[in-house]
Amino acid sequence: MMTERYSEIDEVIAYIHKNIYEPLPLSLLAGYIGYSPYHFSRIFKDRIGLPPLYYVSSLRLEKAKDLLLHTHLSIRDIALEIGQQSLGTFTTRFSERVGVTPSQFRNSMEEADKHLLSLQSLNDWRESMPIQNPNLTVEGTIEATAPFQGVILIGLFAKPIPEGFPLYGTLLPSVGSFRFTDVSPGTYYLMATSVPWGMQAVDFLLPQSTTLRTRSREPIIVTSNSKTRHLQVTLHVPRLDDPPILISLPLLMNHFLKRVAPMLR
Repeated sequence: MMTERYSEIDEVIAYIHKNIYEPLPLSLLAGYIGYSPYHFSRIFKDRIGLPPLYYVSSLRLEKAKDLLLHTHLSIRDIALEIGQQSLGTFTTRFSERVGVTPSQFRNSMEEADKHLLSLQSLNDWRESMPIQNPNLTVEGTIEATAPFQGVILIGLFAKPIPEGFPLYGTLLPSVGSFRFTDVSPGTYYLMATSVPWGMQAVDFLLPQSTTLRTRSREPIIVTSNSKTRHLQVTLHVPRLDDPPILISLPLLMNHFLKRVAPMLR
């Protein structure tokens, strides 16, 4: 169920999805529901967590990921398709926000399958993170609205969208407790998604409607002189107002395997 606050934003989001390959200036989006650009930008960010045009660019990068896997278009043509005139700028933005270059992403399906199989073959791999300073610890409990067998990728990000490498991240073998220790003082957003065992690589390379997910609506403030509250989050089916998952999930899996697998031998 979507939040009721600023429900008119739902109409704009649906319009953006339908017209993602068309020019979408701020004035057009604001005018679609009869608001001034200033007022529209304010309530859009309040509802979604991101400025309108940043949200649009995020959806376009998600479309680029789709085109990389499902078409034989050149990377230059894909950049043009999503409205990016400069191949260099497109490649830089894609790499920063997805974590790999467009060509690496296009060729990552086989490796993605291997990473999921490797995770499934591990026995007990919930990371043990001793608490050094309780005030610099972010911990909580994660649940799911539907049962599943698989892996949960969870991390703390600088922005309220899962893009770029998480500042702190780990993988969980099931719902239950999670903990990040030695977190530097600052502002973070928690994001998580699930990948069931046996899922096809193309589905978790493009986790648009195939994975449960959750995100913290409010920022998590970590300070050295006060303890953060215990977080309770729930994985749910994708909602229209969820930001796209841009970070490459196989990249996070590989990073985790390199970090944890040696400890389990």
